Amino acid sequence: MRKLLAGLAALLAMTGVGAGVARAENITFWTWRQEDKAAYTKLFAEFTKAHPGVHVLFRAFPPADYQTIVSTALAGGKGPDVLHTRAYGGLEQLAKPGYLLELTPQNDPELANLPASAKTALAVRSTGKIYSSAFSTQTLGILVNRKILAEAKVAEPKTWAELLAACKAVKAAGKICIANGTATGWMDEVFAGDLTGPLLGQQFFKDVVAGKTTFKDPKYTAALGKLLELKPYMPPGFTGIDYPTSQQLFLTGRAAMFVGGSWEIANFHKQNPKLAIDFMAPPAPDANSPRLVSKFYDGGYAVVKSSKHQKAALELVRFMGTKHFGDQLGAMLGDISPIEGVKLADPMLARVAAMDKQSVPYIMLVSFRYENPTGSELLQGALQKMFAGSMTPQQVGASVTAGIAKYYKPFQGK
Repeated sequence: MRKLLAGLAALLAMTGVGAGVARAENITFWTWRQEDKAAYTKLFAEFTKAHPGVHVLFRAFPPADYQTIVSTALAGGKGPDVLHTRAYGGLEQLAKPGYLLELTPQNDPELANLPASAKTALAVRSTGKIYSSAFSTQTLGILVNRKILAEAKVAEPKTWAELLAACKAVKAAGKICIANGTATGWMDEVFAGDLTGPLLGQQFFKDVVAGKTTFKDPKYTAALGKLLELKPYMPPGFTGIDYPTSQQLFLTGRAAMFVGGSWEIANFHKQNPKLAIDFMAPPAPDANSPRLVSKFYDGGYAVVKSSKHQKAALELVRFMGTKHFGDQLGAMLGDISPIEGVKLADPMLARVAAMDKQSVPYIMLVSFRYENPTGSELLQGALQKMFAGSMTPQQVGASVTAGIAKYYKPFQGK
């Protein structure tokens, strides 16, 4: 009998049944970034080495539908164990209904690796409770083709007047200066946020959030009006040109500049390694003003509260909050991790990170994407009409202000 019991105990140990023996455990990770699958597969393999038996299943969904897919799944009691979350209002849509596990210094000590601004972006505004560990920072600026500028004998434009002069010279040389079209709404918001940030400055952001002014402010509408000065230097038929077409105009060397963000750097290098790309801060209003980039946090990693594998899921989120993971994020994906002390091997990314020291927030995303209609939705539609000639900058400012005032008390009555 003793031999039989000993044999049974050995069998249970071999099959992973019994106290203290790790079982195979699969946890799922959902994201909107299909293009990052290879990198995450390598990183998750590292995690499995440190946590034997725990395997991470990667699944990506279309970016435009991601938030809806996730919300629907979680409302139905389904979904993944770990989520790649949006930041700001996108996070609150999932945290407020109770779908996400609160992250605290006790269950996620790696939060100490993040700056305070990152924690604010990944917390519910009304409570300050954190539900996600930051993924990356993104910086709005201008990608330039150094070869085209050199052929047109144009130096990097540092002021708005220099930008217009550069555009004129590039056009005279037979090239498109600004690759961007306006058929894709979210890129119109990027275009506006990117180029108006330095024109408006840091104080305008503080004043509009506090309700001391609104988007009807002449300073804001004047900044929008400056964008119309670029119409002669955008592609022919630009109102019908969408985001992918704009990218191709730049990638194929037909356009000198692409107004976008740091997320394009790795993508453009991958698609055309021979292209002489550089990244510059948008121009200042004059030579005495700083060149300010616009910056935001691009989501994070969260544990689904109803996960049946919550302990393993939390370990994965903690792993993604380490300096090692942040270093790998920059090396493999070309993203700038907000984790303190990360190293950026790519010199261009290092320059972008240095630019972030003089920045303004990407205003609609950071402050006005928490309720509906969001500032982004209001601005995107209005900008398309402005570029098409059916709205003035003043009408855009009034329309956006009126829409936000439906729920934002500081704007009401103004």
